[in-house]
Amino acid sequence: MNPPVSPWRLWLLAIRPKTLPASVSPVVVGGAVAWAEGGFHAAAMLVCLLFALVMQIGANLANDYFDWKNQVDGSERLGPKRFCQSGLIAPARMKRAVLLTFFVAALLMLFLVARGGWPIVMLGLLAIAAAPAYSGGPYPLAAHGLGEAAAFVFFGLVAVGGSAFIIGGHYGWLAFIAAIPPGLLIAALMLVNNYRDMATDAEAGRRTLAIIFGRDKSVLIYRALLTASYLLPAAMSLQRGPLLCLPLLTLPLAWRLGQRLAVWQGEQLNTLLAATAQLALLHSLLFAVGIVLS
Repeated sequence: MNPPVSPWRLWLLAIRPKTLPASVSPVVVGGAVAWAEGGFHAAAMLVCLLFALVMQIGANLANDYFDWKNQVDGSERLGPKRFCQSGLIAPARMKRAVLLTFFVAALLMLFLVARGGWPIVMLGLLAIAAAPAYSGGPYPLAAHGLGEAAAFVFFGLVAVGGSAFIIGGHYGWLAFIAAIPPGLLIAALMLVNNYRDMATDAEAGRRTLAIIFGRDKSVLIYRALLTASYLLPAAMSLQRGPLLCLPLLTLPLAWRLGQRLAVWQGEQLNTLLAATAQLALLHSLLFAVGIVLS
């Protein structure tokens, strides 16, 4: 018999810590853009990171709750344990945790609004609403093939652009262009997640992007997303200098991941999911260094 897991350990597992690099990556790039444009504010950077982490945790908990509520996951699920579905965390407690998490995010947003003004109110409220809408609400985004697009918008355009504006007090073309690679990589992360869950999602009546396009085309889309995340920094380097090519140091890892998606199955895809999150973080860190030094 396995020893009982402490409540703190349960909640630590429930927030899915291996996915949290997805929230850090765009803020790092946004901070680099602010630095490059001469307006870096350290406290604002810290709060942006905290807000992004709290939002990611809230989204993960909400995903667990709404997948239980909509009866998406069964015993044959390949992904990380669902704590509501397995009975380890009562749904009512999970719902309260989701609400508490987004309340904390709203408190952090007060500082962000003080820095960025009323446009940040709209972006922040939109982000808070979109997090549970990924898997819940009357029109779950992931269930209608929009999960990857939402990831690109919120983890790319909104997170990088909003962070650059809050940290540096300015939004320009560099922030818009620099937002694209992190957004593509997080979209690739979401695609792996939905690719792994194709069988259970189809049984639950969900039509994720992976289900719409099928396995072979999903592999091609994943590879295209990874490839595009390298092409843009390379193109930017033509104007801003060769240090923008630093993300190419992670290209061997991206190549391996692109090959493995085509052959790995079952729980191996959990490893691929974590590795894609790590790729997103490493790529973004090198991209940020290139932006700062160029």
